[in-house]
Amino acid sequence: MTPGSAKPAPPGAEQACTAAGLTPLATGEQLDRLVADVAARISAAHPDGVLLVGVLKGSVLFLADLVRQVSVPVTVDFLALSSYAPGSGRVRLVRDLDSDVGGRAVVLVEDIVDTGLTLTWLRAELARRAPSSLSAAALVDKPARRLVPVPVEFVGLEVGDTFVLGYGLGFAGRYRNLHGLWGTDAMALAAEPDRHLLDLYGG
Repeated sequence: MTPGSAKPAPPGAEQACTAAGLTPLATGEQLDRLVADVAARISAAHPDGVLLVGVLKGSVLFLADLVRQVSVPVTVDFLALSSYAPGSGRVRLVRDLDSDVGGRAVVLVEDIVDTGLTLTWLRAELARRAPSSLSAAALVDKPARRLVPVPVEFVGLEVGDTFVLGYGLGFAGRYRNLHGLWGTDAMALAAEPDRHLLDLYGG
């Protein structure tokens, strides 16, 4: 996908975002196209239907749009994880599935895959429940951050080592509702969580 500004703006707006420490990664229109593409690939791979498992909370916007684009019978379930320690890769299940995945085609739906530690744990956990097939879809993949090799069969957008905001991806409860994707510096954002509110929401 060709990078572009993530919302309609007057000339010079992209340069302003860059000056503010934001890198436009995908417009709302580009997001719509990449979701449609991921949905088409999932549909082609699972003509008899599929169970989409959303990983809360970041996947919600992506999953909601994805479901509407999938052209085969689809059911949806959710699970949620909590980290024992940030960056450790050790997680615990705080909300399990309502569905029995045994004998079913399952696609895990993630907002973002970076180190691969969480997705590796999730794949192992669901694999032991004996689905007929198990694959993963991610809105954003950051292979430069990978610590363990893990397959991601359906990827919307591959980005470099940047902190991503928008379309379900946020920081401290902010920015998730933006219909677009931007990259920013994680340390700067941690020091000032509101630093991009004016740039991305206006006012």
